[in-house]
Amino acid sequence: MTTPPVRWTYAFVDRPGRDFGAALDFWTSVTETTLSEPRGDQGEFVTLLPGGADACVKAQGVADGTGGAHLDLAVEDVPALVESARRLGAEVVSGHDGWAVLRSPGGQLFCAVPWQGESARPPVVEGPGGATSRLDQVTIDLAPGVYAAEIAFWSELTGWESHPGALPEFHLIKPPAGLPLRILLQRLGTGRPTSAHLDLACSDVETVRAHHEGLGATPVGRGARWTVMRDPAGGVYCLTGRDPSTGSLP
Repeated sequence: MTTPPVRWTYAFVDRPGRDFGAALDFWTSVTETTLSEPRGDQGEFVTLLPGGADACVKAQGVADGTGGAHLDLAVEDVPALVESARRLGAEVVSGHDGWAVLRSPGGQLFCAVPWQGESARPPVVEGPGGATSRLDQVTIDLAPGVYAAEIAFWSELTGWESHPGALPEFHLIKPPAGLPLRILLQRLGTGRPTSAHLDLACSDVETVRAHHEGLGATPVGRGARWTVMRDPAGGVYCLTGRDPSTGSLP
């Protein structure tokens, strides 16, 4: 059985249920979206709806911890994607009617979901001061011992362009043109459980940072080309100095 092509992707903002409202207020503001009707047994799932385009961001209220992020891969043949993921070392966490939750070999949760014809990528967002941004990347943070296995897994499962990043601790899994989200694999300096966070590409990181602070986020660190932020629900994300239109470094 061949791996079906990924037709669309969703980034999930996973945040504690107690702070879910604050997280939704923040993320709808910075992505210029509105909320769908809640779904799930406890109303824990929502979609962030852009105007005039297809959604690529969803949110989930979770019971424990501070939350994080995960990917949904949308395909025409969900069972085939599940079987391919298992062949590559993933495990099925839970099966549902038409979709499944899986865990990568290195421990990252993701979902296989049916493609619903999504094709129109949301536009770049222009904020105060004219700076633009776009939520366009899910970064998977990995211990050194699982980094190579995760590169192999995500490269093979998606079939996307795969190459080292700008710094030695990064590896980029880049989708075909038109798909909304990249996957960045980050090798951490120490061993800890695998997790994921969201990245926004920004034309001017400092201007976007100031805007996000005005909405309740706080800066918690800086890297070579990025600023680490914490949203009002406690979730960590990054503002990166990349072109929001192309995702590339300047």
